[in-house]
Amino acid sequence: MLGAIGVMFSSNALASGNPVTVQDNYKNVIVKNPYSVEVCTQGNGQSDLSNFLSGALIGGAIGNNIPGEKGGGAIGAIIGGALNTEKNKATTCKIETRYEEQRKTVYSHSTITFDYEGKQYTLNFKK
Repeated sequence: MLGAIGVMFSSNALASGNPVTVQDNYKNVIVKNPYSVEVCTQGNGQSDLSNFLSGALIGGAIGNNIPGEKGGGAIGAIIGGALNTEKNKATTCKIETRYEEQRKTVYSHSTITFDYEGKQYTLNFKK
């Protein structure tokens, strides 16, 4: 419908000798292109002491809940602390998606400007 109106007005404007201008408009956009990388980390970012203490707390709690076991909490704390410290020294890898940004100029819309019966009109449209 808009195209028909533009053709009608522009043909009348051309017939009357009035100038008709059509202008393409562009805009800048950022295009994000995804790519994958493997990221590896050594340990969990905590000190050995911190890893030992958190493992000892969990191991001690488990050891204290074993029925009929004297000193189970202490043994559980030592074993839990040692295991957690060793476990958190390992290298872990995972795949991450990252994005490369590229600036581009792309078509936005077009504008037609014309005079009709003494008034100037401007219409936006897409090709």
